[in-house]
Amino acid sequence: MQLKNALNTISKEHLEDKLNPLTTIWGEQLDKEHPLQEYPRPQLKRRDYHNLNGTWEYLITDADTTPVMDKRGAFTPQGQIRVPFSPEASLSGVGHILQPTESLWYQRRISFSQQELAARELLKKHCILHFGAVDQKATVYINGKEVLEHKGGYLPFSLDITEHVQDEPLLLQVKVLDGTDTNYYSRGKQTLKRGGMFYTPQSGIWQSVWYEWVPERYVEKLTITPCYEDASVELRIHSNAPFESLTVRVGEATCEYREENSLEEMHALANTSFEMINHMVTGDGSTVTTLEIHFSDGDFMSWTPEEPYLYPLQIITEEDRVSSYFAMRCFTIEDNDLLAPVFCLNHEPLFLHGILDQGYWPDGLMTAPADEALIYDIELVKNLGFNMIRKHIKIEPLRWYYHCDRLGMIVWQDMVNGGGSPKMPFVCYLPTVAPFLNGLIKDTKHRKLFSRDSQAGRDFYEEECKETINHLYNVPSLAVWVPFNEAWGQFDAARIAENVAHQDPTRLVDHASGWFDQKAGDFRSVHNYFRKLKVEKQSWRAFCISEYGGYACHIPEHSSVDRVYGYRKYEHVEDLNRDYHELITKQLLPLVAQGLSGAVYTQVSDIEEEVNGLVTYDRKIVKITPVNHI
Repeated sequence: MQLKNALNTISKEHLEDKLNPLTTIWGEQLDKEHPLQEYPRPQLKRRDYHNLNGTWEYLITDADTTPVMDKRGAFTPQGQIRVPFSPEASLSGVGHILQPTESLWYQRRISFSQQELAARELLKKHCILHFGAVDQKATVYINGKEVLEHKGGYLPFSLDITEHVQDEPLLLQVKVLDGTDTNYYSRGKQTLKRGGMFYTPQSGIWQSVWYEWVPERYVEKLTITPCYEDASVELRIHSNAPFESLTVRVGEATCEYREENSLEEMHALANTSFEMINHMVTGDGSTVTTLEIHFSDGDFMSWTPEEPYLYPLQIITEEDRVSSYFAMRCFTIEDNDLLAPVFCLNHEPLFLHGILDQGYWPDGLMTAPADEALIYDIELVKNLGFNMIRKHIKIEPLRWYYHCDRLGMIVWQDMVNGGGSPKMPFVCYLPTVAPFLNGLIKDTKHRKLFSRDSQAGRDFYEEECKETINHLYNVPSLAVWVPFNEAWGQFDAARIAENVAHQDPTRLVDHASGWFDQKAGDFRSVHNYFRKLKVEKQSWRAFCISEYGGYACHIPEHSSVDRVYGYRKYEHVEDLNRDYHELITKQLLPLVAQGLSGAVYTQVSDIEEEVNGLVTYDRKIVKITPVNHI
């Protein structure tokens, strides 16, 4: 074991450090009045869309203080904030770290056109307001009236605001409370005492805010399940009320459904057919219509990283029209010629050469400064030879997953950790020094050691876990769920892995990435930064090294601080490249023949003190050259 390197990675807070004001090219070119204008939800897309990103007003008060409101219900702002960037991010124009003792208030007015008002009256259209994510607790007010409260900083929420739409501008206000790491809510790597592997916190609105007009009867949700072995797709259409007609198009293939439950195919391709399975009306009047789309003789295009084929999908009712897409693929663990279980894509063994991606930006923090910035990171790691990204304890906006789908990048998705502050000697340093203990400690006990002694916190995690799966269920590139990372807030991992697999049987589960393996899930998953890489033979699970590498190289003028945090440190890029190439070619790749299913190098970009990225934090210097491999 490289004990010296391990000792150098003990994470410490460094509040005295002042971060250098780095910017990305996208932040420098930002349209400050109209940031991030792309449609936020590519798999349920409508034409009638109104983006609310841009300049809002804000006010910071004590947590238990309500601002003084004028006769129209508005507060006197202390300044302007650029949504959807958190106040801690430089692109927001604020530069304030919200404390647990403070409230952050947003407000803006929304004016509706005469055309919108007419559609509301004549066509009985509904106005749905969407928030991509607000960290951590959000209370929404319209015209001074509280209309919704949402807890949790990483998932979207929506509300119908039709009754509030009038000739006069609507006053929209949002109150935000964020305890960061002082409560049990999910937070990822955010901390009020940044340093080492923990980063500057963020709060408030950090994903797009938008509204759309929908008809009186509209499609609320799609559930798309590719059934690879059966050469079919199960499509569930969730709507708020029964519809009289339905048209489903897959490319040029079309079917029409009528109220009397008959199904008629029109202009269908020779290799495509449709079958109505069920049309169920629930007690509240909403409906779920289930169809199967069949490809005859297995004649379909498979999705792979090399050929990421996406089938266009349209759903048309008598009033509504949405566009989406799906892909034909399956993820399994199967025995290969070595009689060792390995990861398979479409029943073919595939070595997952992955990279850790935490999705941080120096000018936007967890909010990428532009859609092109998201694309840049994915294309960069693909060009460097990677075919998988492990999205690390963060949920990205849906556009990031869309780009992985269309560019051909397999995704391992972490759940976002929460609970109490991690007890690093137990959850990190002990298993690093004594890995033989990893499989001996049970997470059904020792709640305090795992920082999960709050029953309410455990309940919240499980509910958010379910919501995350529902939120990302349709993403074709998503292959693996990761409930827990390095025991941060881990509890009952075997039971939770079983629950995840039951809720989503189309994907695999890495139940405890790093250590404290509970002998569950589909992978034996280890982190190895300080020892020679090796394979541990498994009888029924695939083996993966879910974190390794972490080679650090500080680039002056492109790093947040002069302090260096990483697992092996280099003064020169040339030396970093030499050892990186040797690590891949001499240690990692030979293990594939021994049954290694996948490996995740740390990481895509530098983040504050961590300078172990393939590219600098500002994305202006790529440190690594491609390795000819796989």
